[in-house]
Amino acid sequence: MAQATDQETALQTQAINAIRTLSIDAVQAANSGHPGLPMGAAPMAYVLWQEFLKHNPRDPQWPDRDRFVLSAGHGSALLYSLLHLTGYDLSVEDLRNFRQLGSKTPGHPERGHTPGVELTTGPLGQGFANGVGFAIAEQFLAAKFNRADHEIVDHHTYGIVSDGDVMEGVAFEAATIAANLKLGKLIYLYDQNHITLAASANVSFREDVPARFEALGWHVVSIDGMDTAEVRQALDEAKAETARPTLIVARTTIGYGSPNKAGTFGVHGSPLGPDEVKATKEYLGVPVEPAFFVPDEAASHFREALDRGAEHEAQWRVRFDAYKAAYPAEAAEFEAALAGELADGWDSDIPTWKAGDKPVATRKASGEVMNAFYKNLPTFIGGSADLNPSTNTVLKGGGDFGNPSTLAEGEQGLSGGEWNYQGRNLHFGIREHAMGSIVNGLAAHGGIVPFGSTFLVFSDYMRPAIRLAALTNLHSIFVFTHDSVAVGEDGPTHEPVEHVMSLRLIPELLVLRPADANETAEAWKIAITHKWPVALILSRQDLAILDRSGTNGDVSKGGYILSGDGDPDVVLMASGSEVELATMAQGQLKETGISARVVSIPSWELFEDQGNDWKAAVLGPDGTPRVSIEAGSTLGWSRYTGSNGVSVGIDTYGASGPGKEVLKHFGMTKEHVAAAALRLLGRHGEADELDAEYLQSQEAAGTQPGPNEGHS
Repeated sequence: MAQATDQETALQTQAINAIRTLSIDAVQAANSGHPGLPMGAAPMAYVLWQEFLKHNPRDPQWPDRDRFVLSAGHGSALLYSLLHLTGYDLSVEDLRNFRQLGSKTPGHPERGHTPGVELTTGPLGQGFANGVGFAIAEQFLAAKFNRADHEIVDHHTYGIVSDGDVMEGVAFEAATIAANLKLGKLIYLYDQNHITLAASANVSFREDVPARFEALGWHVVSIDGMDTAEVRQALDEAKAETARPTLIVARTTIGYGSPNKAGTFGVHGSPLGPDEVKATKEYLGVPVEPAFFVPDEAASHFREALDRGAEHEAQWRVRFDAYKAAYPAEAAEFEAALAGELADGWDSDIPTWKAGDKPVATRKASGEVMNAFYKNLPTFIGGSADLNPSTNTVLKGGGDFGNPSTLAEGEQGLSGGEWNYQGRNLHFGIREHAMGSIVNGLAAHGGIVPFGSTFLVFSDYMRPAIRLAALTNLHSIFVFTHDSVAVGEDGPTHEPVEHVMSLRLIPELLVLRPADANETAEAWKIAITHKWPVALILSRQDLAILDRSGTNGDVSKGGYILSGDGDPDVVLMASGSEVELATMAQGQLKETGISARVVSIPSWELFEDQGNDWKAAVLGPDGTPRVSIEAGSTLGWSRYTGSNGVSVGIDTYGASGPGKEVLKHFGMTKEHVAAAALRLLGRHGEADELDAEYLQSQEAAGTQPGPNEGHS
């Protein structure tokens, strides 16, 4: 590369300092934020955005743009400065309103809120793992749609990650997956400034990060991150490496330019202060006033991105038009995938079951449903945290996603298909943290309908990713099986009791707990068409196929009357496997002359969407005696039991033993449910007689029924 002229060097310095001063002015105006990272990372961000990143500020969503991930989301002022300078719809006034209510420049980047922001980042490590999802999506779509003479998918995923990111376990898990999958178009700049919010990083972080990533199988380049020539060379090397993801370890100085705070943790998470802002600008040789000043030469230099971006996109559209002419069917499929459109009849092969058919676990029914529709949904991909045989999420014959050179002779995947980058089955390994975040990255990339699966109890490992999926409205599908104490012998470590309810607490997350195979089929249709995140909650144990003939609703309504129209004495409402239990209790009550209605509530969120009239029609008017039944926490069911109700559930941890015995021990029996209804109706003697076996079991175990277990 030719030596830069003095004029070019001066312009580069002006541009880098513009990034710095816009960032520190934004933080100072808000009197809140993190100025240190933008000041130290400005040189490498400048080189990446000005010379390598393929993007179009006028069209932030064009399909073949490079993806940029600011995993260190606390440094959001850096990203906002870059977006403003390169011509995105982000004004100086937006920078002045940094971190203010309703502004386009929130404290951490938010996808869908600010033009050019690809991901919602801030919880450290999440962006790192999301970027792995981006790279998987690019590799899959390229393998599926590109042809030898027509390449329409060819972009990189770049990111800036921090010391905090690489400390987080989720990043380690994701890095392992990226190396195993040989994601050569994934390139991260590691802003190694050796400072955290509370101290120097070496107080808690002394490991050899380059050696760690090399051991994982990454291509690692170590550079002086303040030297633009070294940054440039490292990025060239990274792009030339096609078989391994790259980590560029860039040694930087946090808060560079601040005479009194550079290199200290004091500049990590607090504004510089007026005096230090002045001193910093004087040190950098830029005007102290006005704030948010950008030299005309630097502004023009950055705005070259507009013409470059337009040209990049124009060239791609020429290539795509040629592709469309040569491969019209594939082009239509590609466009439909990007638009999130489903082919007509995609669900036409989904099976149905008849009442009286052999009982089937909803996890098994789910597997049948997935294998019925996935071939009609060509960009539906996903996998499990090494639990495919248990979660029943193998897409049979769909192939396994990965580089064929990865497998040694004799090694194979689960699907029965080929091992290549068109494979539909992702092997996440035992890495729930990264799986959830990678699924989110796949969804955020576009063109993919992704899923990840594990046991419900391990949704705790995925909660940060689930929350971010909901916060960002990503179409991520999370499949959770083994949904109650019916797990049995594995005991309380594997028996979820609080998990269904805790997932319902997450705003914008659709939770579906189907009662039988047919509700499971309907739940999957909803999960595919919903476009926002979905948690499917499925049983380990076999469940009866319910007689739903003549019912007044379906899963899409969230709750409906399964049986017992008219004016019942009591309403029994349940979700999932306990709906079958409710029907059994209904029969038990009938023997005592009690008329019971059974209501299935597979989704609280969808039920709430129907409005008060529908809920009243299903549950009866306020004051109707109601019993909720769910093999888990009763907290929250008072929303539906109302002023005259009771909840039967499990407000303690489970126990190890055969599943049916554990359920019986915790009162998940028709007798105990019927007894709860009888007590609610004032028939205590009959209730005690019916419930004698349960009460004796509790006494023998040295416990008493919980306050919501059959008591009004």
